[in-house]
Amino acid sequence: MENIIELKKYYSSKEFLENYIYEGNDLGVECNENGTTFKLWSPGAKSVVLNLYEAGDGCKAYEQIPMEKADKGVWCFHSDKELHKVYYDYLIKRDSKEVLTADPYAKASGVNGIRSMAVNLKKTDPKDWENDKAPKKDKERVVYELHVKEFSYDKSGGFPLEYRGKYKAFTCKHTTLNNDGINPTGLDYLKELGVTHIQIMPMYDYGSVDESKDEGFNWGYDPVNYNVPEGSYSTDAFHGEVRITEMKEMIQSIHEAGFGVIMDVVYNHTYSLDSWFQRTLPWYFYRAFSDGKVSDGSACGNDVASERAMCSKYILESVLYWAREYHIDGFRFDLMGLLDTDLMNNIRKELDIIYGKGEKIIYGEPWSATDTAIEYNKKVANKDNISLLDENIGVFCDNTRDSIKGSALRPKEAGFVNGGMEKEDDILASVSAWCDPKYNKEFEGVKAPSQIVSYVSAHDNQTLWDKLSDTAGKDEVMILNKLAAAIYMTCQGTLFFLSGEEFGRTKGGLDNTYNMPISVNKLDWELAHKNKDLVDYYKGLIALRKQISGLCDKSENSYKHITDMWKQKQVVGFSVNNDKDSLWSQVKVIYNASKKDFEVESLDKGFEVLCDGNDSMLWKNNITAKAPIKVAKQSVLILGKKRIEEI
Repeated sequence: MENIIELKKYYSSKEFLENYIYEGNDLGVECNENGTTFKLWSPGAKSVVLNLYEAGDGCKAYEQIPMEKADKGVWCFHSDKELHKVYYDYLIKRDSKEVLTADPYAKASGVNGIRSMAVNLKKTDPKDWENDKAPKKDKERVVYELHVKEFSYDKSGGFPLEYRGKYKAFTCKHTTLNNDGINPTGLDYLKELGVTHIQIMPMYDYGSVDESKDEGFNWGYDPVNYNVPEGSYSTDAFHGEVRITEMKEMIQSIHEAGFGVIMDVVYNHTYSLDSWFQRTLPWYFYRAFSDGKVSDGSACGNDVASERAMCSKYILESVLYWAREYHIDGFRFDLMGLLDTDLMNNIRKELDIIYGKGEKIIYGEPWSATDTAIEYNKKVANKDNISLLDENIGVFCDNTRDSIKGSALRPKEAGFVNGGMEKEDDILASVSAWCDPKYNKEFEGVKAPSQIVSYVSAHDNQTLWDKLSDTAGKDEVMILNKLAAAIYMTCQGTLFFLSGEEFGRTKGGLDNTYNMPISVNKLDWELAHKNKDLVDYYKGLIALRKQISGLCDKSENSYKHITDMWKQKQVVGFSVNNDKDSLWSQVKVIYNASKKDFEVESLDKGFEVLCDGNDSMLWKNNITAKAPIKVAKQSVLILGKKRIEEI
C-alpha cells in the first residue's frame, strides 16, 4: 500500500511531469511497406525486450530484440521489414523484476488478446472501403441499441449458421423471418422501423468470453485491448487481421443500409488490475485514495485515472483512432461520470475540428457506482456537472426514464404510465428535455436538448416490457408500452431505445443479464412478428416525430417551442409550435395515464388526429378533429393543425 501512495506522489511530481509526458501520437506499432516501428511508453524500465512470434498463442518467440531507450520514457525498435501479421509482446525489467506484457497501444492481437500483432491496416480494408461514409443526416437522430451476438443469434432471424452472432451477420442482405421471403429481419427490419443510428454494445477486445471457443456470452464491459476488435464476433479469432476486416465490413454494410454507427466505449475501468497498463507502468493509469485503497467507483475493481496526462492522451487518441480507421459516427461512454469533464470536452473539441461541429455524436452515462478518487481538482462528467460539459455532449436522462415508467433500480416502483402518483410535473419537465426553467429544478444546469438522451429502456435493468409486467395488470402491458413510447418520443432530446423494446422484448423479468446465456439475451425475431402491431406503433411514432420540428430542435432556446402546458391528476397536455418546414404549424399532445377516458371539450378549427393510443399513423388519413374529443384511458392523443397554405 505504501508503494501505491509513493507512486501516486511521484506521478504528480515536477520530475515526472517534466521528463515523462510524451507528446507524440505514434505509440504502438506503425507497419507499412517501408518497415515496422515499435514504440512503448514505459518510464522507469531498466530494459525492454521485444519478442516476435509466428502465432498469437502457444509458440516460443522466434526472435528477441533489445529495444532502445528514447526520450520521455519511450522505448523503440525499427525494422526495415514489413512485419504484417507478426505477433509480439514485451519483456520489461523494472526494479529487478521482469514482467511480460502485450502492448496497451496495440491495434491488432491474437486469440484472447494475450499477444499483440503488427498490422498494415491498409491490408485489412474491405473492397471500396475508401469510399465508405455515414449516410446523410436525417431530420432527427433515433438511436437503436444492440449487441453483435444478440442481433443475429436466433435461428428465426434467417442468418446463415456460420454468421450467427458474428460481425458478418450485418453483411447479410435482405434476411427474413425463418427465410420466408416476406417478413424482414436484420438491417431491412431496422430500415422499416425508421431508426437512424445503431449503437453497438462493446465490440473492442474484452476479457469475459474465451475467444478460442464459440460459446459463452457477455455484454462486454470488460476491456482488455482498447484499440482491437473483439475476436469472439469474428469467424476466425486466431488470425488478428480477420476481426479487423470483418468489423470494417460490418460498418460498411450498416452505412450502406443507411444508418450511422455509434460505438459503446468503456474507458472508465479495465477487466483486471493486472492489465497491460499496470504491467507497463504500475499504478499510473489507475486511481487510489490517499490511504492507498484502490478506487472502485466503477464497481468493477478499479477506476482508470483519466485526469493524468498520458491516460487522458491515451483515451483521446483511442477515440480518434476508432473514428478515423473504422469510420465510427459516434461514441457512447460507459460510466462517463467517472471520466473528467476536461477530457470529455477535449474529445468533443478534437472531433469537431476534424469532422465538423457536432457531426460525431457523443453521449454517456452521467453517473458512477460510488465515489472515485479523482485528482488535481478535476470534475467528473456526471449530472451535477452537466453545465461544465459542451452542449454537444449528451447524457442519459434517468429523470425522464424513471418519471415515465418508475425507478429502474426498484422493479416494483411505478411511474406516470403505470399508476405512479404526482408525476405530472416531471413529465412536463421531460417534454422540454429539462430545459424549461419552470420545470428543471430536479436537473439544473442543462444547456440544451442536445445534452439530453430521452429514453425508457437500455441494456441495463429490466426491459420496458418486464418493468411494466411487474407494475401493471397483464392485460394492460401492451397499451402501457404504447403510452410510454408515445411519451418519450414526443419529448425533446435525442431518442434512444433498447433493441426489441418495440416488440415487447422480455428477459423473463431479469434486470442484469450481462453474463446470462444467449438464450436469455438474443433478439427473438418471431416475437417481432407476433407483436407486429406494437412494432408498427413505433414505426408511426418515429415517422411522426421526424415531422414535428419543434421536438427535433436541439438548440438552447428550443424549450420555447413548448407552450400551453397544463396538468390534471394523471393527465398532462401541451402544445408544440413548429417551424415553417413542418407540415403542422402546431401540434397538441395529451397523455392520459388515468384509468378513465379524458374529454377535450373545446378545440380550435383546423386540427387533425395524428395519433391515438392504438394507431400512430392516423396522420396519413387527414381525419378532422372535432370537439368534444376523447382521449382513451391509459392512452395518448396527438393533434396537428395544418398550415393555412396546406388547407
